Amino acid sequence: MTERLDADRLRPGTVYSLLGALGALLAPHAPHLPLWISITVPALLFWRAWSVHRDALLPRKWMLVALAVLCTGAVVVSYSATFGRDASVALLAVMLGLKVLELRTIRDATVASCLGLFLIVTNFLYLQSMGAAVYMLVIVAWLTATLISTQDRTGSQSLPRILRRSATLMLQAAPLMVALFLLFPRVPGPIFGFAEATPTAVTGLSETMSPGSLTKLGRSGEVAFRVEFRSPAPERQRLYWRGPVLWDFDGRTWSTGNAVGIAAGGARQVATGHPVAYTVTLEPHNRRWVFAIDLPLIVPPDTVLTDDYELLSMRPVRSRLRYDVVSEPDYRYGSDEKPWLLQRATRLPSGYNPKSMDLARQLRAQSATDRDLIENTLSFFRTQPFFYTLQPPLLGRNSVDEFLFVTRRGFCEHFASAFAVLMRAAGMPARVVTGYQGGEENPFADYLIVRQAEAHAWTEVWLKDAGWVRVDPTAAVAPSRIQAGIGAAVPASDPLALSVRGDGQFMRQLRFSWDAVANAWNQWVLGYTPERQTRFLESAGLRQVSWQALTALLIGIGGLIMAAVALSMLRRLRVTTVDPVVRAWRSFCRKLARRGTERRPAEGPLEFARRASAEHPALKPRIDAIAGLYLELRYARRPREARGDLYRLRQLVRSF
Repeated sequence: MTERLDADRLRPGTVYSLLGALGALLAPHAPHLPLWISITVPALLFWRAWSVHRDALLPRKWMLVALAVLCTGAVVVSYSATFGRDASVALLAVMLGLKVLELRTIRDATVASCLGLFLIVTNFLYLQSMGAAVYMLVIVAWLTATLISTQDRTGSQSLPRILRRSATLMLQAAPLMVALFLLFPRVPGPIFGFAEATPTAVTGLSETMSPGSLTKLGRSGEVAFRVEFRSPAPERQRLYWRGPVLWDFDGRTWSTGNAVGIAAGGARQVATGHPVAYTVTLEPHNRRWVFAIDLPLIVPPDTVLTDDYELLSMRPVRSRLRYDVVSEPDYRYGSDEKPWLLQRATRLPSGYNPKSMDLARQLRAQSATDRDLIENTLSFFRTQPFFYTLQPPLLGRNSVDEFLFVTRRGFCEHFASAFAVLMRAAGMPARVVTGYQGGEENPFADYLIVRQAEAHAWTEVWLKDAGWVRVDPTAAVAPSRIQAGIGAAVPASDPLALSVRGDGQFMRQLRFSWDAVANAWNQWVLGYTPERQTRFLESAGLRQVSWQALTALLIGIGGLIMAAVALSMLRRLRVTTVDPVVRAWRSFCRKLARRGTERRPAEGPLEFARRASAEHPALKPRIDAIAGLYLELRYARRPREARGDLYRLRQLVRSF
């Protein structure tokens, strides 16, 4: 019994490998686990590694039970007795840390590895990017190799051989994985039924805009959405991606205020150009806004179009969303705007920005028409020393006055806000629109990348003969922002992500290549929705397939795959590689059989050698040498311990 237990005991190298794999798979969970768990679990892993290094005793059962009860209570307290996704993952992580403290035998390693494989799946409840998938695939290979190592009680297998076996097992499982992915009945919603967690704190636009709010987004290189055009794309300076429309101003902050009604099928819009068809893949931002080029004509399902032509999802966008839109870049709408809305678009709070009010009156007095007023105001921005920057000074109570007459340094929200205030002060209806402007084309995959840094604010003014007209005062100050992007407009000293400012040619190509691969992952893996599964099955000749038929098809194909793998393994068992010592001996016996001395079934090697020497006296020295080497290698030493003798045996048999 003691010998069996010693044989089952894990070698130190195997324990270290298992602890390393478990630590690597738990590392991505650290950001969404309580701090005490992120400290406790690595400490438990280190404790077990230290006990192996020092050959120290492990804690007794009563201590493990006490630690388990204490940690379970701490998890309950940390999550306020709300047992959901986060609490479940936290409890699994703690239990895995405690499990390694009783890691002694092969069975313990198997249980810990299986628990680790389960925790790998939980990582995808938070992040489903291609990088995360590749990382977890490496951890799976690591754990598989460790499990193989645990079964090697003698330690005779080399690391390359163990890794090859691990890779072979994963390749054998790959066809079944692909079949499960393609044929398993899909359900609507994000993968695993959970929204993908956003990797950073950048959540995009909001219902309000104040000085500095868009500046934070302008420093971010995170992707907001990607666009694939199904018709010729408009020029960059016409790519205004419409988002929240801001009506109300309290002296410092613009807000959406009370939502306006839903547009009646675009009845108030007059298209004057050529529509643009495209597909948008929107990253999760936890808001309802769905972005489209000014102005959307045909909207995607599960969205609504407001009277402001603001496109809204029926629910917050908490997972990656793909939708088709048709827009009209050349448009005219709102000429019959409701009087109360026009009055709302001229309101300003009293007691704020008196210098701006005086400037607006002067501009109005100098302008014969509303169009002249717009041009004179834009001329003011062009001729005065305004600067476009991501590092604007802080503004006080009269923010517009301070910007127009003191600092004159700002981002797009400063220019849009000041222009709208001047228009309202001059009696012209105006409002602020926020969204994104421009985008960067990926030459490797023919789609447009719109980053958070492209967040932008512009103004819409109302003209009797044209309705709502877009006016972008930022273009008057920094035309390069609209024509070439933010990277070409801001000073080199401003903090801007390298992916936005532009890096070296090699890094640029590498970044585009990676983004193309990541986008393909998003479209074909994360975006494999029920609709895409239906289209795939129809392309394969299967129409109107129910989930019952899909299940039966999956079982059938899965059975065929498993049968093919089993037959391959059985074939390998049938043609198992023979010990090289035995192979050399069999070759020797065949040579003697050709000379009339055939080995009998019950005849041992020593008896056979004696009989062969008697029948062939001239060959006795060589027969004795071969038989002696064979007996020594076969029964006295392992071949790997006498490689020189094995080579000599082969040479003797070959020359016999």
